[in-house]
Amino acid sequence: MDVNAREGTRSAENYWHSEGGPGPRIMAADTLEGDKVKNRAGEDLGTIEHIMLDVPNGRVAYAVMSFGGFLGMGDKLFAIPWNALELDTEDKCFILDVDGERLKEAPGFDKDHWPTMADERWATNIHSYYNATPYWS
Repeated sequence: MDVNAREGTRSAENYWHSEGGPGPRIMAADTLEGDKVKNRAGEDLGTIEHIMLDVPNGRVAYAVMSFGGFLGMGDKLFAIPWNALELDTEDKCFILDVDGERLKEAPGFDKDHWPTMADERWATNIHSYYNATPYWS
């Protein structure tokens, strides 16, 4: 029997709707991976690739967003503070209040050279860049 065929369960496609299930206030992280990120002007900024957890503190720390490249090659990755993102349940995407030009200048990394995300100095700089309050404050 298909898991989604059971009464009371929903497919990822239906996860965004508030009736009959946990979304959008509580959602499985994997249903958000692959979601688009746009700015307030509606420009596509990238796609959520990973959701990073601060495991000891039980918090979502960052969304890793990919930007640029073609078919996954040459993508630049960005650690976006979770509280810098706004969930848009109507358009089923995230909103990041930054323009495309500022994003091009943002500190980023590639898939083979990740930063040490637990480094407080690095984390403080990332939160500052996106005008986000550090989640550990």
